[in-house]
Amino acid sequence: MTRETSINGRPGRIRIGNARFRYESNGRVLEQAFSISTAGGCYSVLIGGRAIRVVPDGSGNFLADGTTLAVQVFDPRDLRAVENGSASHIGQQVRAPMPGKIVRVLVAAGDTVEAGQGLVVVEAMKMQNEMKSLVAGRVTEVRAQTGATVKAGEVLVVIE
Repeated sequence: MTRETSINGRPGRIRIGNARFRYESNGRVLEQAFSISTAGGCYSVLIGGRAIRVVPDGSGNFLADGTTLAVQVFDPRDLRAVENGSASHIGQQVRAPMPGKIVRVLVAAGDTVEAGQGLVVVEAMKMQNEMKSLVAGRVTEVRAQTGATVKAGEVLVVIE
C-alpha cells in the first residue's frame, strides 16, 4: 500500500507492506521494519527498536512522544487529477479511507471549499480522521450523515 502524506505541511510518500515501511520526503528515505499495537485509544509504534507512543488529540492531529503532528494521508489515485492540472474540470469524490462512523459533517451542498479544507470527520479504530478537500470548488453532494456507518471507499462528499 502506497499513500501520499503531508506531515506538518511537508509532503512525502509512505509505502507499507510485509511489516516494513518506507517513507520518502524531501529526497530523504527512511526504510525500517515496524509493528503497531493499540491500547486505550493510543498506539505504540515500534520502529527500528525504538518504541514511539502515538495519541490522537481529538482534532485530527496526533501527539508522537509529545510532539504534535498534523498528518494527512491521501491515496495517490485521488491525487492524479491534481497533479495533471485537470482537477478543476473533474472535481473530487471524497471517500472513506476505511470502515468507520461519521462523527461530524463540516460542509453542506452548495458550500464553496478551499483545497485542504475539512469536509467530514470519520472515526475508525477509536481515531477521528478529518477528510479534507484536495481541490477548491463547490460541494455538489453530501452523502455522509452524522452517526452513519460507512464502508471503505464509500463516497462521502462530491466537489466540482
